[in-house]
Order: sequence, then structure tokens, then C-alpha cells
Amino acid sequence: MLPLELLVGLRYTHAKRRNHFISFISVVSMGGIALGVMALIVVLSVMNGFQEELRARILGVAAHLEISGPGDRLADWRSVLAQAQRNKDVVSGAPYVNAQGMLANGDMVRGAIIRGIVPGMENAVADFSRHMKAGRLTDLKPGEFGIILGGELARALNVFPGDKLVLLTPQGNITPAGVMPRVKQFTVTGIFEAGMFEYDSGLALIHLQDAQKLLRLGQDVSGVRLKLDELFRAPFVTRELAQTLTGDYYLTDWTQSHANFFRAVAIEKRMMFLILLLIVAVAAFNIVSTLVMAVTDKQSDIAILRTLGARPGSVMAIFIVQGAFIGVLGAAIGVTGGVFLALNLETVVPIIERMAGMDLFPADVYYINELPSKLDWSEVTLIGGVSLLISLLATLYPSWRASRINPAEALRYE
Repeated sequence: MLPLELLVGLRYTHAKRRNHFISFISVVSMGGIALGVMALIVVLSVMNGFQEELRARILGVAAHLEISGPGDRLADWRSVLAQAQRNKDVVSGAPYVNAQGMLANGDMVRGAIIRGIVPGMENAVADFSRHMKAGRLTDLKPGEFGIILGGELARALNVFPGDKLVLLTPQGNITPAGVMPRVKQFTVTGIFEAGMFEYDSGLALIHLQDAQKLLRLGQDVSGVRLKLDELFRAPFVTRELAQTLTGDYYLTDWTQSHANFFRAVAIEKRMMFLILLLIVAVAAFNIVSTLVMAVTDKQSDIAILRTLGARPGSVMAIFIVQGAFIGVLGAAIGVTGGVFLALNLETVVPIIERMAGMDLFPADVYYINELPSKLDWSEVTLIGGVSLLISLLATLYPSWRASRINPAEALRYE
């Protein structure tokens, strides 16, 4: 058998002859909580999706961890790579050469980062193959001076696979006329699009041996790029390698080199959580209004219960049950709707686009053709729990007022 407080509290949630308006306010409060919870789940899932998409695109081109030497030159890279691979978290590694240069095609000139790579080894640390729009990474052959450009860079230079362009590097030749930049003609062998403007507009790949010849590095490289088994362990692996590597090296992981991107997303995510939580708070104020009106409407009922022996705590519990019912049902509806939308955004967004007659996320602007979404069940639990807590807190003052009603005063004019 249900306790008295629960039985009476649930009974008060149904509309009676005189309190249809109170019931309407209850429905509005329930809808507000459901809307707030749904918006929170969907927005945070989209933020999670953007964060994961951003991370995937960055790490598709950048390495989890980089080791470089003093003066951006590393002579014993094979020894360094062998030492690093003794760490259980390191999966693979590859040498690289980094330099700045100017690419020219006729009158069109663009600055770019020139990265020398070993195609076979580079595929083990970065996912360039997935981003190739024309050609293959293995088309880079030593001595043939081929070059792979980012899509935006290729468009700016108006070149296509098979076209020739000129690379100018600041490592110049000394002539009677002064220091002249080194100039070398390259053939475009491929084009990639990583979906990150920073890379697509300013990165060019050439073979490691061609880079060493062009920059007169001999057998030296700029550093070694590493891929880890678990990317989130990068800061810990960096500290471990700093202690185990013999020599003076600079270690940088992806959380340091791209910290601003992920810090910005994290801040936006927190602010969106707080802003959207205000919707739930406003709905909770409606619960307060509902219960205050219900207490006023039920004064005679409360007085009768008190004269029959009900304690003040029992009266308080009755109205807490009434308010909690609104909060629980609203949160349950919101969680159900939010989870459904978050898991089906790829279906819902195209429907909205067709109804609105516009493309919400043009691929040429956002580099994505669908809204990313990743549902985090721990966040769903947190949102549901916070919503219930706010709803319960909103019931305390009206319930306390109900428990303080004097039976004699309430029944004086009945």
C-alpha cells in the first residue's frame, strides 16, 4: 500500500473542478524542464561531435608526439626512434623535415610549410591516405622532386596533378650579387584535403631525401613524429620519454601544439551548459508558482489532515511529491527526446534543411556535410540529475509554507 504522503501528493497532480489553471501551470513547468533537458543533451552531443571531428582532422595530419633536436636538426634520428619505441605506448614513428618556403606558379606565389616525409613510414603516424583527393602518398619518389599540396594551396596556385611549380627556400646560395634563395622546380603529384584550413592552405609534402638535398641537411632531419596507442596519454608519454631519452631533445605533444583549439571548444561547451541550464531553472520557478497556488487552494484539505493527526513533515512531503512528480516526468521526457535527437541528427537535420529550403552547414564553409554528434551517457546522467535536483529544491519553500498552516485559521471561514 502506498504511503499517505505519496498517495495524496500524486492525487494533487491531477486537475480537479477548481484548479484547472494550476494544472495548466504544472504542464508548462513540465514542458519547460523537458525542453531544457532536451536542448542540453542535443547541444552537448553536438559539441562532443565537433570536438571529436576536430581532433580527428588535426591528428589526421599532425602526430600525437614530436621529438626534435636543437636548432631544428636531429642527426641520430634512428637511435632516437628506437629509444622512443621502447615505450609501451608508442606504436610507430617516422622522421620528418620541416622548412618554410615560397611556392610559385607564374605570377601566383604562396608561402607554405614544406614537410619532407618517408611515404611508407608517414602512413603509420598520420592518416594522409584517407585525405588524398588526387594521387597517392607513395607517388613521392626520391630524386623525382614530386610535391603534394593541400587543396586550398593548390587552388590558390591554380595547379593540378602533373603541373610544374617552383619552390624557393630561404637557405640560399652565396653569389657575387649576394645571397640568393635556392630555387627548385617540382611536379605536383597529388592533392589532399584534411578539412583544416591551416593545413589545406599552407602545407606541402615532398620526399624526405629531396628535402635533405634541397636544404643541404645531409642525413639529418628536423625530428621524429610518433603515434601513440592512446592519444589521451600523450602528456604522460611526453614526460616519460623526457626522462628516458639520452640527449637534449624537444618534445611536443598534440595537446600542447593545438591547445587553443580544444580549450576554446571546452570553454564554449561549459558556457552552453550553464546558459541552457537556465531554461531548467526558469521551469523550476514555475514549479514554485504551481505549488504556492496549490497550497493556497488546498488550505482546507491541509487543515483537515492536520486535525486528523498528520504531522507538519507529512504535509511538507505531500507537496514535495507533487513538485517532484513534475520534475521527474519533465526530466524523463527531456532525456528521452534528447537522446533520440542526438542519436538521429543525421536524419533530423536534412528534414529541417528541406523544410527551411536552405543548407545549414555548407561544406565549402564548415568543411563538413553533416552535423557531428557524439552522445556521452555520463553527461546525460549529469543533466538528468541536475534537473531533478533543481526541481526538488524548487519544492522546498512552498512545501514548508504548507506545513506551517494553522488548522484553526484555515477552517475559520469554512
